[in-house]
Amino acid sequence: MPFWRTYYHLIWATQNRQPLITPEKESELYGYIIGKGDALGCIIHAINGTENHIHIVASIPPKLSIAEFVKQIKGSSSYHLNHCKLSSNLEFSWQNGYGVLSLGGKQLDDAKAYVNNQKEHHRQGTIIKSLERDFDEAE
Repeated sequence: MPFWRTYYHLIWATQNRQPLITPEKESELYGYIIGKGDALGCIIHAINGTENHIHIVASIPPKLSIAEFVKQIKGSSSYHLNHCKLSSNLEFSWQNGYGVLSLGGKQLDDAKAYVNNQKEHHRQGTIIKSLERDFDEAE
């Protein structure tokens, strides 16, 4: 088994920043993403967000590209939420694109803390603006 330590902070939003991640869907969505990450051989260190975007701190093995990880997670989680029994008038979908930052081991705890406290950061206005901007394919 090869040795690897990679850490990434990933961010992406719902389609048109709609408030699609309701409290009812949040635990289902996050649980699904953690399970899918595990199935891909990844480690989800932290996951959280608001009603219109998520942050994930993950370790992705070198055999899997970051783009493929995001594609797998976004596609399968949309499909899952649209086919589970959670009621909603809006079809769940993610916007195109994503943001990613690589982290060193010494930054991991700070990144996890930021992600785990997403809702509080947004309530108090203590967000890190570079991590909260829109990321789309045109950039």
